[in-house]
Amino acid sequence: MTTLENRRPLKVREREWAKRCARWLSRRAITPNQISIGSVVCALLAALSLLALREGYLLAAWAAALFIQCRLLCNLFDGMVAVEGGKSTPAGELFNDIPDRLADPLILVAAGYAVAVVSWGADLGWLAALLAVLTAYVRTLASASGAPTRFTGPMAKQQRMAVMTLAALLTPLESFFNGTTGYALLLALLLIAVGSAVTAARRTRDAFHYLTTSAMPSASDD
Repeated sequence: MTTLENRRPLKVREREWAKRCARWLSRRAITPNQISIGSVVCALLAALSLLALREGYLLAAWAAALFIQCRLLCNLFDGMVAVEGGKSTPAGELFNDIPDRLADPLILVAAGYAVAVVSWGADLGWLAALLAVLTAYVRTLASASGAPTRFTGPMAKQQRMAVMTLAALLTPLESFFNGTTGYALLLALLLIAVGSAVTAARRTRDAFHYLTTSAMPSASDD
């Protein structure tokens, strides 16, 4: 769930299908917090699907792509049901943030273990997960320090999951070209790790600039 003050800007909220789905959910006995928890369930199913690749079930990658998108839909509708549906709760911020901090590592670490073409795939998955969590930590810390809440990239949550979805869709197709799989996931994790590091640095820079300049006394204060 989320609130207006720190809401991630998403154009998809203005789509008619999204509004209809949110209205349908709002009329049911479904809370935004339950939808937030559902995002973790979807992430876990995506992780299990990715791990199935190690057992040779290539089409499980497409299931992973589906569950990743379901995770994002949960992230979309928990906020819409809370705000537009008027179901926000005092504990909503906890359910807004904690599930995401679980969902990202589940998917990224599992993707790392699914990479068998190199010996350091699991290490890369853990690194990508750590840096993904770092981007959110910097954003939350900056906001708590008085800086504006920024969802800038280049590798914010939506971008990370878009890269993972594309890699998952491409994975079964790799075997038709080179007889093996794993390179799409490997490249995706590399992009996410580097992009997340840049994102964390950029958010830190923006927060530092805002906090230091806003704290400087103006000429009228002299």
